[in-house]
Amino acid sequence: MDLEKQLKDIEAMGDDHISSSTETPLRPDAFELSDIEKIERIKKDVYNIMDTLGLDLTDDSLKGTPNRVAKMFVQEIFGGLHPDRKPKASTFDNKYKYGEMLVEKNITLYSTCEHHLLPIVGKAHIAYISNGTVVGLSKMNRIVDYYAKRPQVQERLTMQIVRELQQVLNTDDVACVIDAKHLCVNSRGIRDIDSSTVTSEFGGKFKDAETRRDFLDYIKLDTEF
Repeated sequence: MDLEKQLKDIEAMGDDHISSSTETPLRPDAFELSDIEKIERIKKDVYNIMDTLGLDLTDDSLKGTPNRVAKMFVQEIFGGLHPDRKPKASTFDNKYKYGEMLVEKNITLYSTCEHHLLPIVGKAHIAYISNGTVVGLSKMNRIVDYYAKRPQVQERLTMQIVRELQQVLNTDDVACVIDAKHLCVNSRGIRDIDSSTVTSEFGGKFKDAETRRDFLDYIKLDTEF
């Protein structure tokens, strides 16, 4: 097979983005290895990738890279894969009887595209209407961060955030909108640096057009102090 055909086959396979599930695809044995064992394995793989590319891994600037990347994968940018890192979202009685929607907007979001392992950077906007309980504001940010810290597709991430808050708050009345840039689009392939991707998930009362419109109007408000 000539080189040109091989490259075309690889390119076609890489662009075949088939969604699988609203759950992050994990093997049953995903957490049998400790973090240290995973880091040791990944470190060797990163070394092999860099070595194959022809980089001099004895250079002072490069020799620590395999270890740094492995630690980053396991403990930072993919740390949200491990269920032990899931934030504990304590709820409280809504004693002041606040009955309107609560909106947490402009939550900074860093994730990783599972198709090319390149960054996704953007903002998440969340709202809920209390069904008798409320959750601490910082916990909403932590839930976004937890589900973002794994190989992701933006549609799944949006749905996972909503479903988690629905479970925590015991209500369907939760909404989420994410507006993000994907570096797999911005820095490679088509290289469109201006485009961003918007996804949304509306549950319960947010399926009503008027309630949804109120939420979307809130997240347009300028917030400068």
